[in-house]
Amino acid sequence: MAEFEGLSPRIDTDPESVERGLVTLVLTLVELLRQLMERQALRRVDAGDLTDTQIERIGTTLMLLEQRMDELREHFGLTPQDLNIDLGPLGTLLPQDPPRD
Repeated sequence: MAEFEGLSPRIDTDPESVERGLVTLVLTLVELLRQLMERQALRRVDAGDLTDTQIERIGTTLMLLEQRMDELREHFGLTPQDLNIDLGPLGTLLPQDPPRD
């Protein structure tokens, strides 16, 4: 590989930091989807689009998903703040204080 403006074509990486970065990215995407699903479910409940059975099933599913996310974060030694990737001038990927209503 060619050298670009004094930069080495090789990247020095630590396998553990690469693994942690990949896990953080994957869990961040799962957390983003979980929060979007939760908001969509709340919107549909507020609109009266769902039966009581559907509301119960969605509530149970979202609760179990949140528990699994907590377990995975704990397993990999990550905090909820670790999953909130800073996008620079765009702000953070996840809301600082997600709505709980």
